[in-house]
Order: sequence, then C-alpha cells, then structure tokens
Amino acid sequence: MIPPVRRLATFCALGTALAGLAACGTPQEPLAVRPTAPAHTSAAPTHTAPTPTAPAPASAAPSRPPTLAPGPAGLTPVFRNAPRTAGKTVALTFDADMTADQGARAASGEHFDNPGLIAALRTLKVPATVFMTGRWAEEYPAQARSIGRDPQFEIANHSYSHYAFTDDCYGLPTVPEDRMRADVERAYAAFRKAGVPDAMPYFRFPGGCYDRRALHAVSGTGVTAVQWDVVSGDAFATDADAVARQVLEGVKPGSVVVMHCTRSAAPTTERAVRTIVPELRRQGYRFVKVSELIGAASGRR
Repeated sequence: MIPPVRRLATFCALGTALAGLAACGTPQEPLAVRPTAPAHTSAAPTHTAPTPTAPAPASAAPSRPPTLAPGPAGLTPVFRNAPRTAGKTVALTFDADMTADQGARAASGEHFDNPGLIAALRTLKVPATVFMTGRWAEEYPAQARSIGRDPQFEIANHSYSHYAFTDDCYGLPTVPEDRMRADVERAYAAFRKAGVPDAMPYFRFPGGCYDRRALHAVSGTGVTAVQWDVVSGDAFATDADAVARQVLEGVKPGSVVVMHCTRSAAPTTERAVRTIVPELRRQGYRFVKVSELIGAASGRR
C-alpha cells in the first residue's frame, strides 16, 4: 500500500490539470495557539410567578461560534484536531472546491457539486462541515442555501477564488499578499448573496498551504484556520474502498477528516462515506461538526 503522504502526492500530480483540490496540500504543523477563554453569558433567572413590577427576564446573548485565540503577534490560529482526551468524536469535512476561472468548464457540463453526497449525509444523519469557495456558492446558490440552512451542516470559508495563499502550492494560481484578506471576505459576501444565513468563522487555506505571511494577512478577518489530521485521499481517486480504508486507518478521537464535495474530481466520495460512517459508528465514534471540536479545544461546549 502506498503510504498516505505518497498517495496524496500522486493525486496532487493529477490535480494540476484541474487547478488542484484543497486536500492536495500536505497538512502543515500549526503554530502554537492559545484557546480562548470561555465566553460567559448570564441569563436572568426564570420566575414562575413574577410580580407586576418585576422586570421581564433578560434574553441570553446569542451564542457565538467557538474560535481559538490569536497566536503570537496576533497571527491567525490554526486548528488541526481536538484533544485526544475529548472522547470518540470525529468531524467529516468536505471541501466544495471551484476555482474562480472554471466557469467555462461548469458551463460545458463539468460538475463541481455533489448533491448525491449531501443526500447521503442527510440519510445517514451525519453532521458535517462544508468548506466552500465563494465561486462554488455563486455557481450553485440553491445548493449553498440548502446546505447552509440545514442545521445538520455548517458552512465555512475556503476562499473565494481557490487560489493559493503561498507560492508553489500544487499548481494553483496565487493570491497576492495584499489581496488575501479581501479574498476571504469576498467568499463571505458570496455566501450572503446566495442566502447562506450564518457561515462559520473558520477558514481552510486552498491546498492546505499556508505560511506565517498568509496567517498574518488573514488575521484581521477573525477566523480560525482549520487544517486536518486525516487525509482521505479521495481527490482523483477511483477506488472508494481504498479511500474508506485510508480514513478508517487514520481516525483517532478528535480527528478532522478532509474530503471533497466535487463530483468531477472526487467521484468516489459518496461511496466511501457509505462505508466509513457505519464502521466508525460500530467502533463507538460520534460524528460532529468542526465547531464542536473547536469548542472542546477552547473550553466551550
């Protein structure tokens, strides 16, 4: 069996012609980050029979999604997995990739979406986090809206353009440093235009490629960068069983698995998921969204 990293490199070599998929980046070790202190909100006590002069109970402040505190010098924090002591939880994440210049390919019939995969996740009742590019949301606004309004899922940011934030990232075009923050913000604008109500403050670098300069460039957006500790190998894969085996061999408590929601370049993902989910449940794992894992890491549940 080809080791996961070597297998990943093989898929990525194929991926250059298709402008690259996010999981083709070799996960980089995150900079040290500090968890945020838990946000404390106090709801007014409930009174079963308030007197006429008693004030109405105050509404609790809306809960904000958990994030990690900035790293040294205010750098964007990077999350890779939850503490292994957090219990047998695992987050399946799916990158909805579409590079900004691929509209002509979509118009000619190439499918960058995967409605069958989303339907399978719904049938299997698997919570999941979809890292979506703004360009994907523009191409498939009804699907973006459907996913974003379904409480089973959460949408997070995968950039607008799917251009790389470092040089030499699997053949992807590169975002200039002075446009990195704007690219992230443009994705959120595309989500709002598509009718996605509340995209999460999480960002996945295209190709998984980042460096200190990129972390600094996006720090003003307030996002937590989300990497992964399990590479599924579904990018350009033709063997769903091999993808499933790679995930099942790699998952540990608190893992983040990177997969894809892109039919043309990850055609086996739905079949692999239909194998992965029942087996991990048999092993006692519970599927959660990334926000729950970050909450465990930051002290918020």
